[in-house]
Order: sequence, then C-alpha cells, then structure tokens
Amino acid sequence: MPGLKTETKLVKRLACLLLSAASIGACSPQAPEPTPSPVQSTEAAPAAPDYAAIAADPSRPAADRDADNLRKPVQMLEFAQLEEGQAVLEMLPGAGYFTHLFAGTVGESGSVVLYVPDELVSKKWVPLQRAEELRDAMADPAVSVAHFPLSGPVPEAMAEKFDLVWTSRNYHDFHNIEEFDPAAYNAMVMDLLKPGGFYVVLDHSAPEGTAAQHSDTTHRIDGDFVRREIEASGFLYDGASAVLSNPEDPRDIDVRDPSVIGRTDQFILRFRKSG
Repeated sequence: MPGLKTETKLVKRLACLLLSAASIGACSPQAPEPTPSPVQSTEAAPAAPDYAAIAADPSRPAADRDADNLRKPVQMLEFAQLEEGQAVLEMLPGAGYFTHLFAGTVGESGSVVLYVPDELVSKKWVPLQRAEELRDAMADPAVSVAHFPLSGPVPEAMAEKFDLVWTSRNYHDFHNIEEFDPAAYNAMVMDLLKPGGFYVVLDHSAPEGTAAQHSDTTHRIDGDFVRREIEASGFLYDGASAVLSNPEDPRDIDVRDPSVIGRTDQFILRFRKSG
C-alpha cells in the first residue's frame, strides 16, 4: 500500500532527525551557569564625625575657642581620624585644650585617658594633680587619669586598648628625663595601641640636624629626628600635616619668646601600628 509506505518513510526520517539532534546536544558545550549578583549591603556607612560642630561646641572653655585660630582644632581631629566610640590616651594634657575636643568626639561610648609619666609626677608644675583637676572639672565619665613609668610596663587593662595615642608639645620634654630611653618609651606606646591604631606627635620644630639638643633650652626638637626615632621602634610612618607650620619662625629661639609664642613652627607626624 503506497500510503503506508510513505507514512513509514516519514516516521523513519523523523526518528533520524530526533537522534541527530540528541547527538548534537550531547556533544555541544553546556551553557555557563549564570554568575550570581553580589549581595548588596543595606547598611549605610557610618557618618564621619562633624568636627566643625565639635569645635564650635559652646561648652568648650572660652580660652580654648579663642585659641582655635592658631591651634586648628578641626584639622587636628581630621588628621587624627578620631571617631565616636574610640579610645584615646592623651599624654600630659596640660590645661585640656585637646581633652575637650577628644571627649566631644568619642562621646559617651568612647574613653579618654589622661596619662602622666611617673618620672614627672613630683615636678613643681604638678602634672598629675593638674590632670586630676581637669578630669574633675569636666565631670565626664569617659575621662580618667593614669600614671605609670614612661618605659612601661603598660597596665594589663590598658594593653592594646587605644585607637589613638596623642602627644602635643611633649615629646621634646621626654628627652629631658634622666636616662630616657626612646626605644623603650616608643615600645610602651606600641603596647598601648590596638593593631592599626594611630600615634600622633605634635611638637615645636628645631633647626634640621639638631636632633634633641635644644629640648631643654628652646624647648624644641627636630621633626626628622623624631620620625627616625619612632620608625626605629617599629612604627609605620603614616603621614604629616603642615597646618601648624610657620616659615617665619627662625626655629632657634625659645618657644616662649614674645615674637613666636603661640605661633611657632610645629610639625605633626602620624604613625601606625601594623595589623
């Protein structure tokens, strides 16, 4: 029967086509799996502190705010990269110019420790007593006072506790302490800092190449010398600021000289603990 033969031929051809398609599919490379889209975080990045608002806080002492034009508080806080909730150790806070700024930045969830080396406690300018009076006057539970030797050991509760160790116009003074060991001192600072924490040194500039030889006369120190001393202790140099530089300062006169008082050429160096 012709119709049956034709139908049989069509079935056979269709079967061959299906087998051929299956064979091609088996040999063809498979389509790549679609790459999943990265998960997008819905959490907003923490806002940077409003350093200008912190500096403008009317609760800061009037004398501090009057000095802001010379001391550049906003730029100092920016350079220190200080944030709310962090821990600061401030060496020899003096009248507390930076203490108020630090406390205003770290807030209730942070802490500010005012440190006085044991080697200076008995000095006639009573630095420990002044630090305690500053703490009491501020009446801020985030602010406390500590003292221990300049070369350590660091109290166990303070080891790797701090995000920032800050010293302003004090580094040269440490060189005037009998038997001062800069390596041991800077190692003590290292022990205080968390991995990745910052160490900021601000001081009056002495002429280049004079090291610390004028630390007890004009109360200055060579910034390059300070940098080499701190790097030798294992710190990583992390930058400098020229915001307090003054090229008109001859750098060879006492910082209390009326021609430069409050306007000395000052270096600001930032170091980082690895990690």
